[in-house]
Amino acid sequence: MLLTGKIIFLSGGSTGIGLDCAKAYAAEGASVVIIARNGEEAERQAADLGGKHLGFSCDVSEDAQVKAAIGRTLEHYGRLDAIHNNAGIATPSKPLHETSDAEWDALFNINLKSVLHTTRHGLEALKASKGCILNTSSLVGVIGQEIHAAYTATKGGMNTLTKSMALDYAKDGVRVNAVCPAGTWTPMLRVWASEQPDPAGINRYLDEIHPLGYCPEGDVIADACVYLLSDKARFVTGHIMHVSGGAELGYRRIS
Repeated sequence: MLLTGKIIFLSGGSTGIGLDCAKAYAAEGASVVIIARNGEEAERQAADLGGKHLGFSCDVSEDAQVKAAIGRTLEHYGRLDAIHNNAGIATPSKPLHETSDAEWDALFNINLKSVLHTTRHGLEALKASKGCILNTSSLVGVIGQEIHAAYTATKGGMNTLTKSMALDYAKDGVRVNAVCPAGTWTPMLRVWASEQPDPAGINRYLDEIHPLGYCPEGDVIADACVYLLSDKARFVTGHIMHVSGGAELGYRRIS
């Protein structure tokens, strides 16, 4: 029970990797606050975890909503031990010159500016608990990706932001780390794969880009996140952890 007694504020926790993390955190003894734009789904998933968890609506791109959500968390639990900034979007799939201002702004507001909002309103509570912040980044923020220029820019920014935050808040005993998945099966990825001209070929491709031989489910990411939020990682900060099956290593020709 690596997270017994901890209060974890988790954005984007109602589906995909976020939901896998919520389940893992609860199994390790934490109380989880799931926030998502779909408040009904966040509430339902929190209820499925058990009575000590909360779920409600919050758009992390809106500062006032984040302030209210963290305030509600503190009012209910009286403390905060971790913020996991997991909410994010990946669309549009476009090169930079085809990306509209609205698309660019949406990606940066949800994927990156949201970290400003949660830190601004949660930092004092984390200082009091000697807590930590975890950011869900992506391997493409390290190595790049075709036709996802704006998305990769948000994740590259998140990686350097994580390191700067780690330096700024180390004096307060607050650790800051990021986790970088490569391909991971989520409901969104399954829908995308099913819509491709050759779904079986896409499945093979997603397996083969990982040298360990398969595209994982979100539980492998959640296990890494449990570690980073636990006292086992008490001397780990500013770390960008690749949970990628080795996808970034060497040159591999995928036929």
